[in-house]
Amino acid sequence: MAKGAMPVLVGVGQSMSQWDGKSGADGAPSPLSLARDASKAALKDAGVDAGEIDALTFVRIFEDSVPSAPHPHGHNTNLPGTLARDLGASPSKLIYSDVGGQSPQALANEMANRIHAGEFDVALVAGSEANRASKGARKNGVEIDWADDSDLAYEDRGLGGQMLSRPEIKHGLIAPAFFYAMFENAIAAREGRSRSGQREAMAKLFQPFTARAAQNPYSQFPVERSVDFLKTPSPENYEFADPYLKWHIAQDAVNQGAAILVMSEDKADALGVSKEKRVYLHGGGEASDSFISERPMLDGSWAMEQAIGKALDQAGKDSGTMKYFDLYSCFPCAVFSSAQVLDINPFTDKRPLTLTGGLPFFGGPGNNYSMHGLASMADALRADPGSFGLVLANGGWMTKEAAGVWSTARPDAYKPTAASVKATEKVELESAPTTGTIETFTVVHGRKGAEHGVIFARTGDGKRFIAKATPDALERLREDSSPVGAAVTVETADEVNTFRFA
Repeated sequence: MAKGAMPVLVGVGQSMSQWDGKSGADGAPSPLSLARDASKAALKDAGVDAGEIDALTFVRIFEDSVPSAPHPHGHNTNLPGTLARDLGASPSKLIYSDVGGQSPQALANEMANRIHAGEFDVALVAGSEANRASKGARKNGVEIDWADDSDLAYEDRGLGGQMLSRPEIKHGLIAPAFFYAMFENAIAAREGRSRSGQREAMAKLFQPFTARAAQNPYSQFPVERSVDFLKTPSPENYEFADPYLKWHIAQDAVNQGAAILVMSEDKADALGVSKEKRVYLHGGGEASDSFISERPMLDGSWAMEQAIGKALDQAGKDSGTMKYFDLYSCFPCAVFSSAQVLDINPFTDKRPLTLTGGLPFFGGPGNNYSMHGLASMADALRADPGSFGLVLANGGWMTKEAAGVWSTARPDAYKPTAASVKATEKVELESAPTTGTIETFTVVHGRKGAEHGVIFARTGDGKRFIAKATPDALERLREDSSPVGAAVTVETADEVNTFRFA
């Protein structure tokens, strides 16, 4: 191990299973088995033996990402250690990542930095989710066992920082779709779109994603959808949180795994890794934002601006020189926001914005989706030597971002990715407002229809507040025309604001 080493990605692997419990327990995957299969594929891709791995990181799974979450099939208490055991690896460093979909690109940045610093020669980064198997097993009464352990010591990075504030929770903003709907309706208002207009825009954005997913052998939902299907409420595409229908939302009922292998260039030479397999990190950027209710910007992402900008600047490139993108696509607004940062028109630009098919159609394997984006990016760049591509990985509700610029072209020197930057500008919240003007909103739906509405609004002196809708106000929020800009009156009780239209 030598300081100043050039890090290079040399192996990628993916796995997927459609097992859903309907045919009994045979063949049931687990998070460990999916990550193991993907890791073996990455090692085979590079032509490297598992014994060479000296650092192994496992991206945190869903069941370990929520405090006190149940483990209905038994708890694997050491996923990094059991993966190392199953691969026959003996790494000196084992890591279980913190929470967030930024993790795959952030870990790629970190491992590249640490290889450059001389800490490791060979690093494997892997992850997976088996939610489809878990849900299927419970639904069909099938017993599956994921319990496992290892004596190997590992670094557990825990749950990370809190991403929900008390006022947000008190007003019912507790699910990702609710937060992202607030962004989506802010974007719709900026563009002058009604609810139906935004649904059409989202459908036009995502239709090409469905076409790519339909051709991807690792897609969980490989079906091409029409614009008409994607924009129209139906039993198969029901309303969830305005303006979202089911197929505008990342689908987590997946069995998917992915892994990447990064090593020093000297080690790759010594192991005889083919030059055609090598993909270099030219630039990286990372950033994190405040609670959504405290952010000055709701129709875009400051964290995306920072992460993408830093990655491109470090690479000495601009968006026009990127031939490929895998932009995080949990919801349309994430793509609209990153496209805005990149100054590209997502409806007319001919370059692919996803290489997988996106989280609603390829599948959304929790914190690990962008590992599939990285694997797919490596495949695309290897097939088009000398071209450049950008991967954007997203955690929380556009809360934590990590970006990377990649190419088979070798940089003259490796520039380590800087530490993540954190937002400092915040909007002050008003806890007991009386009047205000709506900034953005959503309506949450249940099985029987619209259940409750929530707004972000501004007082006359510029403070923001959150408020829930009265029944009459909920009816107005359900109209097709946007309520953004409308005046409201507010009452407060037990830390909860309730609004009516003025």
